[in-house]
Amino acid sequence: MRPNSQSMRTLADVAARARNVLAGGCDSPVRSGWSIAEPMFVQSSAAGAYAFDGEGRRYVDYVMGYGPLLFGHSHPALTTGLDDLARHGFVWGTTHAEEIRLGERIRTHLPSMERMRFVTTGSEAVMSAVRVARAFTERNVVLKFAGNYHGHFDLALLDAGASAQTTGARRGGIPEGVMRDVIVARYNDLDSVDALVRGRERELAAILVEPVCGNMGWVRPAPGFLEGLRERCDGYGALLIFDEVITWPRLGLRGAQARSGIVPDLTTIGKVMGGGAPIAAFGGREAVMNELAPIGSVFTGGTHAGNPFCVAMAHRVLDLLEEHPEYYARMSSLARQLAAGLRSILTERGSLYAVVQDESVVDFKFRPGPPNRDYDDARMADKKQYAAYYRAMLERGVLLPPSVNEVMFLSTAHTTADVEATLAAAAESLALRQ
Repeated sequence: MRPNSQSMRTLADVAARARNVLAGGCDSPVRSGWSIAEPMFVQSSAAGAYAFDGEGRRYVDYVMGYGPLLFGHSHPALTTGLDDLARHGFVWGTTHAEEIRLGERIRTHLPSMERMRFVTTGSEAVMSAVRVARAFTERNVVLKFAGNYHGHFDLALLDAGASAQTTGARRGGIPEGVMRDVIVARYNDLDSVDALVRGRERELAAILVEPVCGNMGWVRPAPGFLEGLRERCDGYGALLIFDEVITWPRLGLRGAQARSGIVPDLTTIGKVMGGGAPIAAFGGREAVMNELAPIGSVFTGGTHAGNPFCVAMAHRVLDLLEEHPEYYARMSSLARQLAAGLRSILTERGSLYAVVQDESVVDFKFRPGPPNRDYDDARMADKKQYAAYYRAMLERGVLLPPSVNEVMFLSTAHTTADVEATLAAAAESLALRQ
């Protein structure tokens, strides 16, 4: 069902109210639609694979909370009996047995996390991992990659992917001292790493990387890239940090590190683990994590860290995934169907855009040629074409991320009928461009 003039007026009214009370009219810039110059989508509810706007219109949702909703919205196994969880309290401010058990469960799947600490968000997890790495190495410099997104703390925002796109660091509130201690290299390019680190090898505390990128399109590591980072960290005496906030456990319970065969020194995990509840963690080698107080001198902490409600939700997510390993095959099958259909539509129209599918993720960009390898490729995508496509798909009942850098996430709640409806909408939407 397409929006009518009345609903558009209602949407404009809601957006005006938002701008009058929320900074920029939103709590996260990507939601505003600014990066594609489109109106903000205002949602009223969600169920399964669907999002609903204020007028009650239903959309097949491929945002899925930007990744964490493996089971769609409001899966019964996650939402049933919440009163029982809440009855025991949301925040205790003490250590509890279920927190310990969750750490033990995570370590069975990610053995590189010999010791871990829970936090609330992925930003906190990465920020904390960087602090620990600096303490352990007694160095300051961190190397990251253009187009990787690690949250919204100072270091992470330099040349970041997703919807951040920070340009002027000073105008973005990032101190010059932070800029001196960050090296931003090109993803999938070890020569770039070598050239930028040369002469600063003994200043380098860590290399921070998404082992598979989800914030400049879906970008896989080139053969030998992650291995090369591991070798360089070992040679420099630096630590290797894997940001698996998107990839674990969306790519499987052993994460991207098992797929690559690379053991990082530190790992960050987050949004998918909670199934929508705010919980994250960072962890790694015992010797490294011993830098944290009360054993060492590095402080991280938070009243909500490891709170019983979110820990219980994470247990429910792991229960579902451990009891139903077939869920991964189901999501992957639907994603392959969607990707194959998009390839066929694009080929029929002579559009030489590469469609990427990896487990339950599908992505294509309005850029001819092979899939993205780095942020330079991502920047070449045509934002105006994506904006027109986004608008046309929304009119046809499909909700895509309002940013050219994001990807489509599927869930166990999506069906073959949803994929078929999406492909029909894509065929019409892409035909409008000709």
